[in-house]
Amino acid sequence: MNKDELLASLRKKGFSEEIVTAFQKVKREDFVPQHLVGYAYEDMALPVMDGSTLSQPSTVAFMLNLLELKEDNKVLEIGSGSGYALALLSEIVIKGKVYGIEIIQDLGVKSRDYLKDKQNVEILIRDGSKGLPEFAPFDRILISAASSEIPRHLLSQMAEEGILVAAVKNSIFQIKKTKEGVMEKEFPGFAFVPLVE
Repeated sequence: MNKDELLASLRKKGFSEEIVTAFQKVKREDFVPQHLVGYAYEDMALPVMDGSTLSQPSTVAFMLNLLELKEDNKVLEIGSGSGYALALLSEIVIKGKVYGIEIIQDLGVKSRDYLKDKQNVEILIRDGSKGLPEFAPFDRILISAASSEIPRHLLSQMAEEGILVAAVKNSIFQIKKTKEGVMEKEFPGFAFVPLVE
């Protein structure tokens, strides 16, 4: 599959033009190891380094869609890996700010290097399991590696009307903080690398 075919398949799955445009602008080949560049636009997860992977594009698009992003949102991604989702987020949240936390030193350094031109992205290299309280509250939180349970402790770092999208075991959860309380939806049938703590 080439990039145009991938974009066409994302459109066919009903993703917004905003999301598809972000995928169009970000070069996935920049985030994959050199020997896998030929697979950059296949809709599949690819290994990056130290056991971490680059999620498949349709899964990333699905999670971005559940975040219901607005251009001025403050977003936190936990387990930001190679920085691919951060790059996509920065294209959608153009007036906002995107924070990434990555525990694997080499990966964090590499992603900082990839994204050094993105003014609205900041990457911290440390354990992200506790979130990022010093920069809270966040409008949106994305957890790209699988937790063993729903990280409810992060709800305190979410703004009013905030949305948390998290990989939990083999499901994706969307958790919305509303005036009426917390609303949860589960979407099963996914596979993720476990969150390292």
